[in-house]
Order: sequence, then C-alpha cells, then structure tokens
Amino acid sequence: MTQEVDPITLQVIGGALHSIADQMGTVLYRMSYSSIIRESQDLGAGLFDRDYNTLCESDSTPMHIGSLPGYLRGIEKSIPLDQWQPGDVVIHNHPYFGASHSPDIAIVMPVFFEGELVGFSANTAHHIDIGAATPGLIMDIPDVYAEGMLLNGIKLFEAGKRNDTMWKYIRDNTRVPSQVMNDLEAQIASAELGVARFQQLMEKYGKATVLRATHQLMDYTESMLRREIAKIPDGEYVAEGFLDDDGRNRGVTLPLKVTVRVAGDAVEVDLTGSSAQVPTAYNVPFEGSTKVACFFAFRALLLDTYTHSEYIPQNEGSFRPVKVTAPLGSIFNPIAPAAAEARFAQIQRIVDLIIKALAPVLPDKCTAGNAAVLSFAAYSGVRESGDYWVFLEVNEAAMGGRPQSDGPDTIEELMRNTRNNPLEDLGMHLPLICDRYEVRDDAPPGAGKFRGGAGVVKSQRFLSAGYMTHEADRHEDVPWGVFGGKPGAGGKVEIRNVHTGDVSLEPAKFSGKLTRAGDVISYFSPCGGGYGDPLERDPDKVLDDVLDGFITHEHARDDYGVVLEEVDDGYGWKLDLNGTRKLRAQMGAQ
Repeated sequence: MTQEVDPITLQVIGGALHSIADQMGTVLYRMSYSSIIRESQDLGAGLFDRDYNTLCESDSTPMHIGSLPGYLRGIEKSIPLDQWQPGDVVIHNHPYFGASHSPDIAIVMPVFFEGELVGFSANTAHHIDIGAATPGLIMDIPDVYAEGMLLNGIKLFEAGKRNDTMWKYIRDNTRVPSQVMNDLEAQIASAELGVARFQQLMEKYGKATVLRATHQLMDYTESMLRREIAKIPDGEYVAEGFLDDDGRNRGVTLPLKVTVRVAGDAVEVDLTGSSAQVPTAYNVPFEGSTKVACFFAFRALLLDTYTHSEYIPQNEGSFRPVKVTAPLGSIFNPIAPAAAEARFAQIQRIVDLIIKALAPVLPDKCTAGNAAVLSFAAYSGVRESGDYWVFLEVNEAAMGGRPQSDGPDTIEELMRNTRNNPLEDLGMHLPLICDRYEVRDDAPPGAGKFRGGAGVVKSQRFLSAGYMTHEADRHEDVPWGVFGGKPGAGGKVEIRNVHTGDVSLEPAKFSGKLTRAGDVISYFSPCGGGYGDPLERDPDKVLDDVLDGFITHEHARDDYGVVLEEVDDGYGWKLDLNGTRKLRAQMGAQ
C-alpha cells in the first residue's frame, strides 16, 4: 500500500503546484501581443496528469482552465499516450474534439521524468483571428467549417523539431499574423515553463511523493465539495429563462431550462428542455463549455475561497461530484457540423439559472439575477497598407444583489474574470476612439434590500470605415429579483453616426456589419436584479444612490418608499424620515 504524504508536505506541494500554474499564466499574458490576451487575460494554464486530471490551474478565466481536460481527451483521439515524445508541442482547437470553442487555441506539451510520461503542461488563449468568415468573431454562419482554422491534435514541434509547414499554414490563414504567431510563441513559453517547474518539483520531492500528493489533493477537494453538497436538501430544483434569438431568426426566442438534482453528496445538472441546436454559431460545445459552466457554478457557490478558512486546492476534485446532462442535438450539446463558436452568453445563463434554482435552499449563498451575459465586440478594418487590424473587446456588466450587500457595479461577473483594455492602448494602435465609458444611467438596477449592480455603457467611434461583429444577449429576459427584490434592466446596442446624426437600435448579436467613419457603437450592459424587499433598504443608502445618479428621486419614492426633500445645499436632496416611515407603512399594507 502506498504511504500517504504527510499534511505539511502535502500543503507545500499543493502551494508549489498553484504557484507553477500562476507563473505559467503570468508568462503567457506578459509575453503576448494581442490585447485580448495581454490586457484582458482571456487565458488559462495548468498542469495535468497522464489521465488528464487537472492538478493545478492559474487564477484566470474559469472557462479556459476548466476546459483543458476536454482538449486533452480530444487530442488523445489523434495522439495516443504512447506516441508522445519529449519536445513535442501540440496545437488543438476543434470544438467537436473537446475544445471550448475554436478561437481558444490550446498548446500542450508532455512532461517526462526519468524517461516516463508523467503528465502534461498546457494552456489556452483566445486568439484574435483564426481566419473565420468575419474578422475576430462570428455569428451567422452555416457550419463549423466557417469558423476558420480547425486544428485537431497537430504537432507544431515533434521531438523538438519545428514543423515549418504547419507554422506557415497558420500564418497564411489569419488576418493578423504578427499577433497570432507571437501569441502562439508566448503560449509555448508558458508551457515550457510548466514542464520545467513540474520536473523540478519531482526532482526535489521525488516522483512518487509528488504524484501521490496530487491524488490526495484531488481527493481532498472532492471531499470538501461533497461535504457542502450534502448540506443541500435532496430534491429537484428547476429554473427557466430564454435567449433573445440565434443571431439570424429575429424575434424567435430560445428556451432555457436547468434542473438541478441533489442526491446525498452528488449533484446532476440536466439541461433537458432547453432549445434545440440552432443554424448559426450560437451553439455550445458540450465537453469544452457546457460541462465546465456547471463545474464552475458549484465550485463558486459552495467552495468560495473568501468564505472558507480551509485551504481549497484548485484541481479535478471539484469536478467529480457534478454530473452534466444535455440531450444530443440541443443548443448545449450540438451535433457536428453545427457551428459552435458564439457560446459565452449561454454558459453564463447556465450558471445564473443554477443559482436561481438553488436560491430557495441556499439563500445565504445565492445572488439575485446577474447580467449573466457577455458583450463581446470585434472591431476591424483594412489599413491603407492593405493590412487588417482587428480588436476584440470584452465589456463589463453587473451582478445581482447579494445576501448581505449590493450587487457589484460594472464588473466581469460569473465565468468571465477578464479585464478591460486600457483606452490609451486602444487609441495608440487602432483607428478607434472611446467617446463614453461610464456607469449606465438610463435604467436603474433592480430594487431590493440590497440592490442589483449597475451595468456599464461604452461607446466606441470608428475613425475610418470598417466592420463589426457583436455577441451579446439579454435584451429581453432581464435579470430576476429574488426574495421580494425587483428585476434589473436588459441590455441594448445603439449605433449613431456623428456626421449624419442617424441612430439605429441594433439586436444583441450581429455579424460583419459595415461601419462608416464616425459611427459610434454604444453598448449598454444589463443591470442586476434586487435581493430582498426594497422597503427594507436603509434609507441612507437610497439617498446615496440618488446622489450618485444610480436612481432618480421618483424611483426612490416609488420602489423604495423613501421620501426625499429637495434642498439647496450643494447636494440637492435630503431624507424626509417622517414621510418615509408613513409611505413605507402605506406601501407595506397594500
């Protein structure tokens, strides 16, 4: 019987693994050229054993790191374990072979120690353009082949020898080769670091000790999650919603249904009842995205690092207690060759609906409805030199009210964890200028004892003609309120031309739209729903929201029962506490 690793050594090795993953992520974003990786940090990195279990993960975008085991299982169909050699570098992004979606390209390197394959060092990053039908992002396309380059377990290096033909193929099939090729080099550097650090860890503690420790750490994380799941009453919990449309068939909403089945210390997420797969790119790869969203939801709800005093290793153990089911041929489990690139809004909604389903039995852990969407914009054009420029932008949204506090405003919520791109960087390199970037003031966040977060409004102006693709949702199905809280506000997109004054209201998603010089694209992200009865909100907080411009004094009166008196003191309003008590008593009696 293998001797267990002692607790102190176990925690030291666990900390070392986490440090390795973070170093890998740091190398990747610090070396990258494109802003979506360099600034937004749309990436993930980690180490994996030879059974493709996650041993550690970088503190980056949950969507990336949780999907890497799927990539590895997909690669195995092309490269069995006995065909790996030291010095191999494999590239992979095929959504029907485990990838999260085609722009998220993985670089994988094997880790050998004393001549034995012991695991893998891998990362993924969102690439700015892979030669799809429209620059940067896609929506209304017929099949997966229109997504651009599909790279299925191909060796960029074999036993250390560079595959120049493959490198040339990639360079010739992207609109922005200088950025894509250098981003791939950054990924390789990150993976090489992971290989070296994992080998050094084994040299220090011994292969047997390190591998045994990884199994104990995975078992430990699994036991922690099972312990938390067991606290939820057994039963079936259901939540429903809908998506605006598929990006082509306007006005045809797509149903969403999440059923959470809790039995003892295990849970199943069943997506039966959700929409059938659609004829655009608005489908979700099951292995690389759908499952990962469900894993994330329970890790975030039940093993929040900030509310647990215990050490929580980030590894495969948090995936094991969660089973995910989605009918084949549904939007969450499409059949090839359906396109499946534009999938982030849908997986955000899975997480949000899991929260909604469990709110009645986990009121101290669940929020009200979050924005649970993604405004992903691809701006592009052709310079006078004939070269393309492409810029991908992720815009913030908002969270719902929380059990003890308001929902955060203008934040990367749920599965995103990306960062914004500095406006100075944008203006230096691209024919775009940001005209407006601030908290949304045209629609209030959901009222509640703890109000929802306020969304963002961002306006980008084209300085020359170009193209734009936009991926978003939730213009119709607004974030919900909970425990007496009120709904938030839906999103919207406007295009205004500064020269002509023309204004058009756009759908949430569109592909390859031609833009003119002077066109200003404004995105308004959804506002979160409220948590708890608005009449229980501290009147001083309501006054603060009025003074800060989040709500109007009419909104304070009508939704919160707070009476304000207009004054000429430099602030403009003060509380009428007697009037507030009377109005709240009247409203509460109705």
